Amino acid sequence: MPSIPGPVTEGSKIWSPEHLFDNTDSDLWPKVHKHLNAHEFRAAITTAFELPTGDNFTYHATASVNLAQVEAAIHAGRANGLHAWYVEPVGSDGEADPESALPGQPSLRISGYPPAPDIQAHILIFDPTKSAANSLKSLSANAKKGSLRATVAEYLLSKRYLDSSITVPKLKIPSSQNGDAAGPQNPALDFWAYACLALEYAGPNANTAEVKSSHHMLPIYMHHFGCVVPSYESLQIINKLAAGRSVLDMGSGNGYWTLMLRRAGVNVVAVDSGQSRWRTTWISDTIATDGVQYLRKRSGCADHVLMLVYPIVGGDFTRKVLDAYSGDVIVVAGTQNGNGYTGFKDMMIDEYMAKEKPDWQKVCQVALPSFAGKDDALFAFRRKA
Repeated sequence: MPSIPGPVTEGSKIWSPEHLFDNTDSDLWPKVHKHLNAHEFRAAITTAFELPTGDNFTYHATASVNLAQVEAAIHAGRANGLHAWYVEPVGSDGEADPESALPGQPSLRISGYPPAPDIQAHILIFDPTKSAANSLKSLSANAKKGSLRATVAEYLLSKRYLDSSITVPKLKIPSSQNGDAAGPQNPALDFWAYACLALEYAGPNANTAEVKSSHHMLPIYMHHFGCVVPSYESLQIINKLAAGRSVLDMGSGNGYWTLMLRRAGVNVVAVDSGQSRWRTTWISDTIATDGVQYLRKRSGCADHVLMLVYPIVGGDFTRKVLDAYSGDVIVVAGTQNGNGYTGFKDMMIDEYMAKEKPDWQKVCQVALPSFAGKDDALFAFRRKA
């Protein structure tokens, strides 16, 4: 079968994943962080992916932007509702204060902006050297009553579920492999953390499903890292569920999840139709073919774990893939707030599995590092005995 060329970043003649991971002989990653700390987003991306200084590539996704436009939007801050991630219905008077009015959605108003310490506390949930469950409890315990932080903590705690049979060890990083000295463990996570701070996002709450807009930065992240960031916890959960078996990354996109799982010691087969365009491709062996046909030709790949990362809604893709799979473990990374952005338009993946596939049980639902205004989680299901 044909494969999708990679690894490559369009516009760079020298970039490779190794330039970002575990590079002890380069000051590239400290330079990236220096640019991010100075809100020089354009320079951070061009440095990380070794692009020419005057790069003007157009990133097509939810919008069409280039790096200069994105940096201008970052510097614009809250202007025109660019940081309107926390909303609430307009009161009984039917009018919102002009200061809190939500552009384009007159029935909602902006409920506030989280302070930097609360944003940092949310970022710490995904610190691989700490327990995600304990960090989430800390997020709640130290939240002021009625604060945005409290609504985020309450929401994420209400959604979280991890079967007692699945344990995730903390990551122990040798001193010679800390982020600045040797390169990041997860480059997408570092860029995600910057986005949270720059865009004033401290995690989703019960009203996040009402947020219909995004930020100019999102297409850049999608092109270079994919639609959602894998956390250390999510990768370890998949590793535990695979239990030595191969994972079939169905609709693998640019291969970032595949690469991160492989770095965690999991054997992964990446399959993608190749219909979507990515600026960066992280692996060299993505099989370019129709996913449903791939499964059917292999009797449903019963000996593999099936993984779907941000499965598309159109074409009834998710249902067809789930029906074609004959194995016993399904993992899905996608929305957990019912906004219809992944999997199914009218229900979340766990609702679909409970309704349409009662012979499966949910064993995991843990939050993923979600881009501003998004609410994503890793779901896992095991076929009942």
